[in-house]
Amino acid sequence: MWGARKGLWITSYLGYLQQYFDIVYYDSQQLADLDVVVHTRENLCKAFFDGGRETAIAQILRKETEPSHYLTFCAGGTIGWEAALKGLPMKSLYAVSPINLHLQDQKPDCPVNLLFGEYQEEKPDAAWAKELGVTMDVVPQFGNELYSDEKIIQKVCLSLLERVLKKQFQY
Repeated sequence: MWGARKGLWITSYLGYLQQYFDIVYYDSQQLADLDVVVHTRENLCKAFFDGGRETAIAQILRKETEPSHYLTFCAGGTIGWEAALKGLPMKSLYAVSPINLHLQDQKPDCPVNLLFGEYQEEKPDAAWAKELGVTMDVVPQFGNELYSDEKIIQKVCLSLLERVLKKQFQY
């Protein structure tokens, strides 16, 4: 939800991954064209769900036409998920701390990995994940912004890099 405004955490992901992947970065606030005077979680969420989400989905559908792998954070996970349901060509989705997915009853037509903090509000339960056929992990003692913690950044990046290496050395 914060986009790049709050912290330098995104540079850690880029540092680990850019030598192995062609990365295109989108800021969820920019995609959603959010114009919020006071940047609080409540104001950003309200703007996102009062039209910003649909704007972001339309923008990503217009910009991305080639099948790709998506790594998303917070509101970006919701944008990616819903854009995939509307036709975004997606090879896989790895969503860290996505918001409001528990309201979804369909999943993208690709492998989906979800990572939540134990204390994240409105995270789906295991039954929901099983019913939709998505992989979901919950990290103990973390909340909504777990994606900004260096240990989680390393965990996510290592997981993605292991997939690349595994694919590279398959015969």
